[in-house]
Amino acid sequence: MDKIDDQTRLELEAAAFRRLRRHLMEERPDVQNIDLMNLAGFCRNCLSRWYQEEANSRGIEMTKDEGREVFYGMPFAEWKAQHQTEAGPDKQAAFEKSFAENVGKRD
Repeated sequence: MDKIDDQTRLELEAAAFRRLRRHLMEERPDVQNIDLMNLAGFCRNCLSRWYQEEANSRGIEMTKDEGREVFYGMPFAEWKAQHQTEAGPDKQAAFEKSFAENVGKRD
C-alpha cells in the first residue's frame, strides 16, 4: 500500500465515522445504547459527547444536548421515545460498572 497523505487519511477517517454513525442510526437503531456500553465501553451518547468535546476544543461552543442533536439527527428525547427500550436490573448494573470504567463517575 502506498503511503496515504494526511488529507486523504483525514477524509477516510471522516468517512469511516460517518459510516459508523449511519450504521448505528439507520441500519441498527434496534441496538440499545446500554448494550453497546456494556459490550464495547462506548455508545451513541459517547460518540456525540466526543463530537461535542472536539468542537469545544476548537473554540466552537456546543452543549451536550446540541452535540447529541447533531449526532442523533433529532433531539435526544425524540430518539429515546422512538428507539429506546427499558433495561432490566442486570443490564443497568452492568451499565453502571461499564460507565464508571470507561467514562467516569456519574453525577
